[in-house]
Formats: sequence, structure tokens, C-alpha cells
Amino acid sequence: MPKLRALTRLTRLLLVLLLGMLMASLIALGERLGLKAPIERRQRWTCLFMKRLVAALPFEVRVIGELPQRPMLWVSNHVSWTDIPLLGMLLPLSFLSKAEVRHWPMAGWLAEKAGTLFIRRGGGDSQRLREQIAGQLGLGRPLLIFPEGTTTSGRTLRTFHGRLLAGAIDRGVAVQPVAIQYLRNGQTDPIAPFIGDDDLVSHLMRLFAQPRGEVCIHLLRPIGSVGKERAVLALQAQQAIHLALFGVEEVELAPRRQARAA
Repeated sequence: MPKLRALTRLTRLLLVLLLGMLMASLIALGERLGLKAPIERRQRWTCLFMKRLVAALPFEVRVIGELPQRPMLWVSNHVSWTDIPLLGMLLPLSFLSKAEVRHWPMAGWLAEKAGTLFIRRGGGDSQRLREQIAGQLGLGRPLLIFPEGTTTSGRTLRTFHGRLLAGAIDRGVAVQPVAIQYLRNGQTDPIAPFIGDDDLVSHLMRLFAQPRGEVCIHLLRPIGSVGKERAVLALQAQQAIHLALFGVEEVELAPRRQARAA
């Protein structure tokens, strides 16, 4: 039964990926004909694709809270590659992603066309990144970042990097904290996290062989950025997400370990 379940779900996922390839082909064809679609339209298409992708994932999704009515800098904890479609389906968003994603087949190309900003780990270009984030927000485009810089098991929260929030302060744009929580049988899901030396195929097989899990997406109260230090703003967002996930105000920092960031 688990193998049959996994095979059925993988087949559905492949069909969604074929839809993504068709979208990518149409965008590429339009560009060759000189009909480049504006970024807003490409982001709407990407949001549609994310919804289809989430429908193929083995999760029951519950969204708690209200979507912001104006562009903000979204900040979220990071557990798995599935965070991206789960949050990207909510509304047209741009993402901040590790540079390696740019070279992923199809996914990297779609991410670039949707306005994703790519960051090199340890690249030493903090000022350039700050300007890129500020520029994106200045154009009225919501941007989502994972300020922990890596994935965790979902049982802890790592320190938020304040430098990633500096662009919001420069533009006076509010921060939208988001807590994403994976549950299985009422407890933290041990299967959903994508960490350490895990590879995508193995993770998919484990995830798709199990009964459906639950994902709770908490859209928390926005935090104003005007006149704040970036470290203070990062800590406020971190504490809000920690409280939503674990029900306590104290920020528990996870021990540093090698993990993956989507």
C-alpha cells in the first residue's frame, strides 16, 4: 500500500511538473517573439503553478490569519523545500533564494522569471543584497525571505539574520512574519523536514509513501520597520514566529548544524 500510494502521488506530481514545463515553454516562446510578459503576469502564473503543485503534495493545508493588503517583506521559518510552494500559492510573491537554485532544471528558470533574488552564501555582497531587496520592495512587490538562512527540523528556530531585513527599513516597509508548521498525528512532523544530507528523490519517496500530514500557515500581525535597528526588527519577527510555533515567548536557538536551504 505505501508503494502504491507513493507511485500514485508521484504520477500526479509529474503531471503538475509537465504543466510547469508547458508554462516555461510559453514564456520562452513569447520572449523569442518579442512578447516578454511583465513581471506581475509571470508572478501570477507562478502562483497558479504553486497552487497546482501544493495540490499534488500529501498535506492538508490550513491558513490562520489574514493576507496583507499591501506589499510587505515576508519573513518565515524554514523547514523544507515544500515551504516555497506552500507560501508561494498564497499570493504572487518574489523569493530570496540561494544561488544554486538558479541552476536547478526548470525550477531555477521559473524562479528567475518570477523575480527571485539569488544570494551567494558568504559572498560578501551584503550591501548589494540590501539594495536589491530595497529595490524590489520599492517597486511595490512583496518579497519573501527565510532569515534563518537554512532549514531546521521544525522543533527549533535559528537566529534571524538582521542584514536581510535592512532593505525593509530603508523603504519603510512593514514585515509580515509567517510561521509554517508541519504536523503529523498532532505532533511535529519528522518526515517533512528537508535537512542535512537529504536528497530530493529520497525525501519525496518517504513523504509520498506516508498518509497525508497537516500544514498550518500562521499569518501573524505585521511589524512596522520605520526607525528600527535591523537587529531589533529581526528579533521581533523571530519572537513572533517562535510564539506561534511553540507557544512561549523565549527564543530558543537551535544548535548550528549543516542543513539545506531551499
